[in-house]
Amino acid sequence: MKTVISEKFKTLFGGEGQFYASAGRINLIGEHTDYNGGYVFPGAIDKGILAELALNGSDKVCVFSIDIDEYVEFGLNEENAPSQSWARYIFGVCRETIKRGGKVAGFNAVFAGDVPLGAGLSSSAALESTFAFAINDLNGNGIDRFELAKIGQATEHNYCGVKCGIMDQFASCFGKKGSLIRLNCKTLEYKYFPFNPEGYRLVLVDSCVKHELASSAYNKRRQSCENAAAAIRKNHPDVEFLSDAKRLWLEEVRSEIPQEDFLRAEYVIGEVQRVLDVCDALERGDYETVGELMYQTHFGLSRLYEVSCEELDFLNRLARKMDVTGSRVMGGGFGGCTINLVKDELYQPFVDAAVSQFTEKFGHAPKIYDVVISDGARKLQ
Repeated sequence: MKTVISEKFKTLFGGEGQFYASAGRINLIGEHTDYNGGYVFPGAIDKGILAELALNGSDKVCVFSIDIDEYVEFGLNEENAPSQSWARYIFGVCRETIKRGGKVAGFNAVFAGDVPLGAGLSSSAALESTFAFAINDLNGNGIDRFELAKIGQATEHNYCGVKCGIMDQFASCFGKKGSLIRLNCKTLEYKYFPFNPEGYRLVLVDSCVKHELASSAYNKRRQSCENAAAAIRKNHPDVEFLSDAKRLWLEEVRSEIPQEDFLRAEYVIGEVQRVLDVCDALERGDYETVGELMYQTHFGLSRLYEVSCEELDFLNRLARKMDVTGSRVMGGGFGGCTINLVKDELYQPFVDAAVSQFTEKFGHAPKIYDVVISDGARKLQ
């Protein structure tokens, strides 16, 4: 990929630039906890965005996307926003840097990526983090990684129309090889935990389906959580988010809230604890417990939070049947991937069975992605 980028850069702009990279991410456990003020547990992966950049002495940005095979130029003022959706991510990063007092001089860039699109691995955060890091470095702005993550998040909010949380950009900026990051979404405190699963592999099985329910259903579940938190708050005023509540406190208001709201809240409170339990297990090197907690999360997402679907439940049951150590739906739900913790010796039998049995039942093959926990945003030497 680096050679292809380099050749295109020379052809378009002459000379050479600096190389920068950032990563997509997985989330091992901690789903639908972010907007409830709870913990998430992501890590950067070995698939991401690679870009070559050089300052061009003008007030214009000139960018070529190898994957889309498209060239775009834009200025750095608000009215210069490009119409191409992919270029708006880069424009947004420039604008959000300027809003924070950072300098952004015109530059040339060529980039490409190997994050599978639509698989829930956050290719957009990888793109934002690559350019946020590169612009910061090239202009000597000295903006810290926390602020770079917020620049990516604000880009989504203000230029791409996505009101996302901070997890994706945080993982892309802070990712560290061999470590997952426990992030408290309420306080933004974070801690690294070792993830070196010798004898195991992380495998994503992409169902290649996305059910239309997703956005309206997401908003409904978010409302359910807020309703439950409000009911608990009457008895326990310190409860700001559902993640602050104890299971017992939810039980106290069971008769006061709809059954649906109760089930959603039951899942979230349980999931917050599961993240902590997984962290404890990793510090002991106990990957069997990690896997069992992943299965518990899938059960909760399927039965209590009701964001799974037939295809994902099928893949999860197959994993359990084949003695895969851990498996769950990853991401918002209603389609996408399962994330699986698989013993080395079971890897090929599991992948073969997943492809053949899923294809037989649903009429199309799933995609398989092996992922390794890797470094986030960085400059390449």
